[in-house]
Order: sequence, then structure tokens, then C-alpha cells
Amino acid sequence: MRINGLRRKPPACRGANPVAAPSKVPAQLSIAVVSLVVILADQSTKAWAVNALSDRTIDVVWKLQFHLTSNTGFAFSTGQGLGPFLGLVALLVVVVLWRMRDGFSGSVSVVALGLILGGATGNLLDRAFRGSGWGRGAVIDFIDFQFWPVFNVADAAIVVGVVALSLKMWTEQREVKRSA
Repeated sequence: MRINGLRRKPPACRGANPVAAPSKVPAQLSIAVVSLVVILADQSTKAWAVNALSDRTIDVVWKLQFHLTSNTGFAFSTGQGLGPFLGLVALLVVVVLWRMRDGFSGSVSVVALGLILGGATGNLLDRAFRGSGWGRGAVIDFIDFQFWPVFNVADAAIVVGVVALSLKMWTEQREVKRSA
């Protein structure tokens, strides 16, 4: 807009500082990118494990070994046979978390949500496509410390994301109590 030969910002843009008012698009994009990276890492390592570990175990270091197992239940192989129900629950969790993404800001929260979403989606893909029907697939696990249940990249991403988000919420809550 020109007034008296000078170029001026339209009234809606006057005083707007793009640095002070960050867009939600970068946070949403970051969540999606982190999720996609986790999904790709998870599915590619599971494909490798299925091909490389079908008839052997690889000792890596100390107690760590790569040993192929499959899990039709949930955490620690409990709930065997509940695959369709677990698949539905996992799908609901993914949808709810994705819809809540606008409420997350700050790099820790954004990365944590991306890790959780990517991990949940990676395991959901196993349940959907590694079996004879919806939810009848088994989640591929192959990371074995021999003193802990066997897990995969998706499981690790979920745990790291939940721990990071929990610590972030705990520190924020402490700050609120201190300022009150």
C-alpha cells in the first residue's frame, strides 16, 4: 500500500514480528519429519532383522545381541492373541496424538511427540501388514540385552519420547509452582 509515495505495510501486518509469533507449521512439520524418520528407521531395521536373523543370533557387544522374535501381544509379550484390539488401540493413540500436535511447542515436546508418533506408527504397521488380517500381524523385535525384554527401534523411540515428555512436563510444573 502506498501513502504519499511511501510504501507502508497493510494494517494487519503493522507491528507483526515474524520472529516473535512463530507459526505452527514448523512445529507440525518437525513432528511429521521426526515421525517419518522413526518409521523409516524402524521398518528398515525390522526388514533387515527378518532377512538377516531368521536362523542366527548376532552378538554385538557385552550383553547386547540381535535376536529375532515376534510379538502378537503388547509390552513384555503380554496379551497374546489380542492383536485386532491392540491394533485398534494403537490406531486410536496415533490419531489422538496427531490431532493434539497443535498443543505442543518447544523443541523437546515436538521431538518427543514425533518419537512417540513414529514409534506407535511403526508398530502399528507391523500389526497391519505382517499377518493374515487387520491386527493379526506380529511386531518384529530383535534388540536383546538378555536381561530385558527384546524390543525394536519403534519401542525405543516410544520410551525415549515418553521419558522426554514426562521430564519436560515435570520441570514445567516445578517452574509454575515456584512462580506461584
